[in-house]
Amino acid sequence: MINRELIRIKIVQLTYAYYQNGNKNMDSAEKELLFSLSKAYHLYNYLLLLIIAVTKEARHQVEVLTTRAKREGTEPPSDKFAYNKFAMQLEENKMLQEFVETQKQTWDDDVEFIRRLYGQITQSDIYRDYMENQDDSYETDREVWRQLYKALVVENDDLSSLLEDKSLYWNDDKEVVDTFVLKTIKRFDPKNKKNQELLPEYKDEEDKDFARRLFRATIMNADQYQRYMSDASRNWDFSRLAYMDVVIMQIAIAEMLTFPAIPISVTINEFVDLAKIYSTPKSGSYINGMLDSIARYLIKEGTLLKPMGENPRKVKMEQKRAGKRWTAQNNEGQPEEPKTDNPE
Repeated sequence: MINRELIRIKIVQLTYAYYQNGNKNMDSAEKELLFSLSKAYHLYNYLLLLIIAVTKEARHQVEVLTTRAKREGTEPPSDKFAYNKFAMQLEENKMLQEFVETQKQTWDDDVEFIRRLYGQITQSDIYRDYMENQDDSYETDREVWRQLYKALVVENDDLSSLLEDKSLYWNDDKEVVDTFVLKTIKRFDPKNKKNQELLPEYKDEEDKDFARRLFRATIMNADQYQRYMSDASRNWDFSRLAYMDVVIMQIAIAEMLTFPAIPISVTINEFVDLAKIYSTPKSGSYINGMLDSIARYLIKEGTLLKPMGENPRKVKMEQKRAGKRWTAQNNEGQPEEPKTDNPE
């Protein structure tokens, strides 16, 4: 489940913290990185448990209303949602039960939130359409939860605040983890019953190794990577770069030089996207130009042994700027100076 997008996010956060907090112990910093990634996997399991918690609340409400209906001699409520086939299979899932037993994490202390969420579900068109649908197949039961999750869980401010209170590690994880929860819902098969496999923490050992190597390369070669940045921005004061911009470019350079199989354009695009999230409004376009210049220089010097390839962002910017090119080693053009704060 932990993919490279999430790994890059965590390394940006942990590298920034490494310098800001004065933590200079590489081994303990690496342990913190791996722990932070494991917490993302905990969140994945915890969000799957949310489906079960809501289903249990639905069951409780149906039982209360059924008792009242018997007493008053009225029509009992439908228990279709309360006994949704997909949710019941998820409830019996061995891997999820193992998670609860080992991590002791449940939604039992968040009854009010679960009730509010269930109320939002019952008021939704998705729920109403499902309850009116005569199709009682497993596929329909699974699909309604996929739709409900997308509509009411993915963008849920109350849930985001609640998760942030539970773990600081979950602040920026949910958006990525949500995609894996949706993928898991879609791949559930009734034939697998309680043995349905959830996504593993890591797809393979290679991704865990990617996290370790990228983090170590970023920290151990910081001086060299920052020299590359300084050369690429030598027409003005390098110290004026926002500190987060330096961190993001430092990691991007580490990835370009450490992992020859990853195309340069992929690395640049990934870290430009992270700059838009974690740094200043203009950082994305500036970092795009800087990394493009640095990559071309490293290829020319023989330090970077992979082709440049097309960088779609660079092409678009070049067209916009009427062909102006940025280089690290000559005066054919320099990146526009960003308006940023001084690094601390």
